[in-house]
Amino acid sequence: MSVIDPRAVIDSSAKIGNNVTVGPFTVIGPDVEIGEGTWIGPHVVIKGPTRIGKDNRVFQFASVGEDPQDMKYGGESTLLEIGDRNLIREFCTLNRGTKQGGGATRIGNDNWIMAYCHIAHDCQVGNHTVFANSASLAGHVIVNDYVRLGGFSLVHQFCRLGMHAFLGFDTGVNRDVPPYVMVAGYRAEPVNINAEGLRRFGMSADTIQSIKRAFKLLYRSGLRLEDARAQLEEMAASVPELAIMAEFLQDQGRGIVR
Repeated sequence: MSVIDPRAVIDSSAKIGNNVTVGPFTVIGPDVEIGEGTWIGPHVVIKGPTRIGKDNRVFQFASVGEDPQDMKYGGESTLLEIGDRNLIREFCTLNRGTKQGGGATRIGNDNWIMAYCHIAHDCQVGNHTVFANSASLAGHVIVNDYVRLGGFSLVHQFCRLGMHAFLGFDTGVNRDVPPYVMVAGYRAEPVNINAEGLRRFGMSADTIQSIKRAFKLLYRSGLRLEDARAQLEEMAASVPELAIMAEFLQDQGRGIVR
């Protein structure tokens, strides 16, 4: 049975699952779906079309599913999709997509999004990510699984963050960050691999050493990117984890931090 505070304002067309809690003064608009077991705190605003999965926690004053901050947006029906078991803390702003960007912003499962974070239109966020306080994504950013964004980090539109990438505190990213790579600085520069994160994930010492060798090949060998990528693909034949990095580098995108 859901527990909905009588002071909440919920549109009659909103679909609220079983065992959902909605706090006082929260506003839930039309074309919103909230999955079972989700907890919505007080003073939250959720605008549709928005789909929220199961067992999420959304804290007070978050803005979920608002119109995209894009001058091309003309009122089209676009979507925000949020998976299961996400934690969304105070004052986060999560915008819907745009027609030009595919029509949807998507956030996966088991993400930890701390206070004051912003996820803009058409972003695609994977699973098990951590956004520290005030981390922000511009539009069309792709964040792969297990990425960590330090507090006050900023990511330029259309950038990609590879699996297990790590952004240091107050880092500005305007190029793609390959998998496993740690970057830091006002203009993000590669520092090392995310070794501690990989150990916590359970990767073996041998695999981490192979990823370190790949990092040195990419950033310390003096090779052109095309030549480093070719050697990396050879290494990936015996270390499957490196195939993720090699595949990431095949897409030029905005270019990688280097």
